[in-house]
Amino acid sequence: MNKKELVESIAEAAEINKVAAEKALNGTMMAIAEALKKGDAVTLVGFGTFSVSKRESRQGRNPKTGDTIKIPAKNVARFKAGSKLSETVN
Repeated sequence: MNKKELVESIAEAAEINKVAAEKALNGTMMAIAEALKKGDAVTLVGFGTFSVSKRESRQGRNPKTGDTIKIPAKNVARFKAGSKLSETVN
């Protein structure tokens, strides 16, 4: 499912037009991104938790040349599925 299909599904489920559904989806994604940028976790009970974790710097290899390279540390977004989502998928 892509974003367009998700917007259509939200609009149908909430009985609103697609423009309003897209604004709601964009607002939700922006709010989650801003919270993660601040280092906060976002928990949607039953659905899951979005969080940020720090990935340490490490050594890697360039697959083309075989040279050793340093991969810098960075923050990465994580998602852990909640119990209701896990039950629905299984």
